[in-house]
Amino acid sequence: MTELLEPAATTPTAGLVDDRPTDGFFRVDRAAMVDEAVFAEEQQAVFDRCWLYVGHTSEIAAPGDFRTRTVAGRPLILWRGTDGEVRVFLNACRHRGAQLCRVPDGNARGMSCFYHAWTYANDGRLTGLPDADGYGPGFDRSRFGLGSPPRVAVYRDFVFCCFDPDPDAVDLPTYLGEAREYLDLVADQSPEMEVVDGMHEYSMEANWKLFVENSLDGYHLIPLHRTYFDYLKSTEDSYLDPRRPTEARDLDDGHAVITVEGPWARPVARWTPSMGEENRAYVEARRTELEERFDTDRARRIATTDRNLLVFPNLVINDIMGVVIRTITPTSAGRTVIAQWTLATKGEPESVRARRLDSYVTFQGPGGLATPDDMEACESCQEGFAAAAESPWSDISRGIHKEATGEPFTAADEIQQRAFWRRWRDLLGSR
Repeated sequence: MTELLEPAATTPTAGLVDDRPTDGFFRVDRAAMVDEAVFAEEQQAVFDRCWLYVGHTSEIAAPGDFRTRTVAGRPLILWRGTDGEVRVFLNACRHRGAQLCRVPDGNARGMSCFYHAWTYANDGRLTGLPDADGYGPGFDRSRFGLGSPPRVAVYRDFVFCCFDPDPDAVDLPTYLGEAREYLDLVADQSPEMEVVDGMHEYSMEANWKLFVENSLDGYHLIPLHRTYFDYLKSTEDSYLDPRRPTEARDLDDGHAVITVEGPWARPVARWTPSMGEENRAYVEARRTELEERFDTDRARRIATTDRNLLVFPNLVINDIMGVVIRTITPTSAGRTVIAQWTLATKGEPESVRARRLDSYVTFQGPGGLATPDDMEACESCQEGFAAAAESPWSDISRGIHKEATGEPFTAADEIQQRAFWRRWRDLLGSR
């Protein structure tokens, strides 16, 4: 294994990933985590080409509802028109480019730019401007409606956009590929799902790809999150048994998933005493309802299987003791912003909703018993990368021998991280 200590070669960006499965070897040059030139390259090769999550249709349930978001560095407005259509606009006035909407959410039939008062309807049309005669008779308002990303699409109420202007770029269902199966398992938990009001947004001083890796990493769960599992043992007399079956899958095109059956309650339909006896009948009835809507095996997967799903490059769905939607957005090679929301069953009892939210903030909240561990680990790695000139490689080869034998991968293997890195390499290499 002395090969791990060899200095990194001067190679094209794609050479930062050393992938030799027949030799049982996979490593990543840590320059991919610290080099601002690599960061700039991946903004164009990855974020300007891939489908990216914007929001959920339940967040703009009524005509006129809107949310502002930043996606791939672009300010956007997710807005439901008076006609009921869900649209995504660039949050920039067509006149001089000032941000049109400067509040995070609300309801409006139209918006007026504070700078020169150009006004737009919620279908994007330019509807008014002061002293319109000053533009002359040839001025065509229809050419000055709000801009939009080249592609916008909705899958199971998840709204995505793509900034790739290529007319031959793949559509959203094709892009999602095998990841659709796992989005379906989330969407099928109830006939109606809704994002709970409120969001968490926080940052870490580390590269965004570290948080992606961590989100799919079952290897770190017990050693890093021991405090949380000790808490479960003391409060619920349950523990994550390392002998429980787990699975990891490469879903192609950079998407990946890990699954496990944890010891915690799942409001969708896995009751434990921690849910409270008053909620037992509701949770068990939900399980019966799932078995009536689907076959027994699918109902079991929806009800009792925990999963972390990556939709490449930066959307993570944590479907464990509740459903959490996370976006991982880089702002530089060494800084990342994470935004997250809770997705829940619409109309569930207040006591179930309270338990769902309590579990969310206890484990996955930015001040919970797990997320700060993850942040600390990522930031510690980033600090360690200061020695990248002398120690340039990160090893991601756990379980790679199974790629040749066809053995199933567990969540403690690293096929899921390799899936991400291979797609990242291919996109940067294609440039």
